[in-house]
Amino acid sequence: MPYPVQVGTILMKEWPGMPQLLGFETEPRLGEWSMVKTADAFTLDRKIHAAGWNFFFMAAEVKTMFFGSVRAAKVQSALKRILAKAKQQHFNGLEVTAIVARHFLGVPYVTVSAHSRHLQHSSNLDSSEIRQRFQDSAEWANG
Repeated sequence: MPYPVQVGTILMKEWPGMPQLLGFETEPRLGEWSMVKTADAFTLDRKIHAAGWNFFFMAAEVKTMFFGSVRAAKVQSALKRILAKAKQQHFNGLEVTAIVARHFLGVPYVTVSAHSRHLQHSSNLDSSEIRQRFQDSAEWANG
């Protein structure tokens, strides 16, 4: 059974050899995005740093909402919309930071929030152009 998407879930855009190089398991989730199987982001961050890599957390929050109650299919759909919004910055990770259910005038709605993450070897964040070139070459290598 697939792991449910919840607060703290990390999605990564995989590239050849990435899971083996950094020593973590992933599960295909949304197209080219895979969910990292880990206890929490802190544990993942420690593994990444131990392998000599860096895992940046972007301050800008990306949100989307939907009407109704929290259900796995609706959260997946919200994540697809968030990934479409975040795609323009060419980051290779995303962390779900909030899933909040509320009511307005008796109508239930849910807000899903996430922050972009970026995994790279250098300790200085690469420019958008460099990140895009890396992703283009990773997509080419994947076929």
